[in-house]
Amino acid sequence: MERNSLFGLFKANASQNAVAMKLYSSVVAQARQPYFYTDLAVPDTPDGRYDMIMIHAFLLLHRLKRDLPNTKEISQALFDIMFEDMDKSLREMGAGDVGIGRRIKEMAKAFYGRIAAYDEGLNRDDDSLDIALQRNVYRQSSVKNEQVSALGSYIRREAVNLSDQPTEAILGGRLSFVDPSQ
Repeated sequence: MERNSLFGLFKANASQNAVAMKLYSSVVAQARQPYFYTDLAVPDTPDGRYDMIMIHAFLLLHRLKRDLPNTKEISQALFDIMFEDMDKSLREMGAGDVGIGRRIKEMAKAFYGRIAAYDEGLNRDDDSLDIALQRNVYRQSSVKNEQVSALGSYIRREAVNLSDQPTEAILGGRLSFVDPSQ
């Protein structure tokens, strides 16, 4: 599978691309769990779905960061595949070629902001994660505080779940998310 790296610094080999694609597929499948949209009131919109993919990508990248530099290449390949998919999705939704690059850069910038906020929230024992979720995921919707807190609790549980998974398994494309309703 030959592809150009969206951000140009790195080209993964075919094996890394295949692993990154498996990992990204797991991220997307988990982000699409109906529970998030029904019980936790995540808006079932392109923005809401984007936010859930970003949360799960963050969780995976957060886990991979623990084993740097061994995971640097797969992390970059995952990032590239994720934003290539975003590019494709925007085109399928009818966005014109002229604005795609700008929108992808805005999405990447937003992702970096979310990474910083969610990482800080995971590392603190206060409501900063819930505040970040309210600001990012629920920004244009009314939602109960319990739903925001439930999403925050899920993220904390999932971070622990992923930290318990062997790096070798993840680098082999094997990733297991928990049932979000638990």
